[in-house]
Amino acid sequence: MVTDQRVRGGDEFEIFARARSQQLYRSAWLLCGNIHEAEDLVQETLAKVYVRWRRRFGGQIDNPAAYAQTVLVRAWIDTHRRRGSRERPVEAVPDEGVHDADAELRLALRNALDALEPLDRAVLVRRYLDDAPVADVAAELGISSGAVRNRSMRALERVRTGFGASLSDLRLP
Repeated sequence: MVTDQRVRGGDEFEIFARARSQQLYRSAWLLCGNIHEAEDLVQETLAKVYVRWRRRFGGQIDNPAAYAQTVLVRAWIDTHRRRGSRERPVEAVPDEGVHDADAELRLALRNALDALEPLDRAVLVRRYLDDAPVADVAAELGISSGAVRNRSMRALERVRTGFGASLSDLRLP
């Protein structure tokens, strides 16, 4: 019977992982700004959630989606506390492509987010790009709601400053 419980728990986790992977990947990409790092971060997150899932006898985590999002954000912050985590080697400089305003906007957003500290970036991504409530973001990051609002306000100002001319030069459809 123990094996039956483990199989059911594994099946439930697999269903959960399939259902949440896209949202986790979206958040990870917004945090990392890099496809490969985002994929690694989602895998690391799902592995940590799985360990907790199994420990709690078949997925008795109160809110698995929120728990997974918290694990993702904290794992990203932890990796960016280490020096040298911002290295981005490339084999060759890419060719110039066709002018794409959406690509320019995405690049400008990524550059503006890259300029932020990891905790500020996590606050903005969770609050505005993932549309999470202040209380949820505060709980995930282990800071007060006031700190989330304060960091949001200051980080948004830095992003707006970072966009500066690049945002006004874009021709949006």
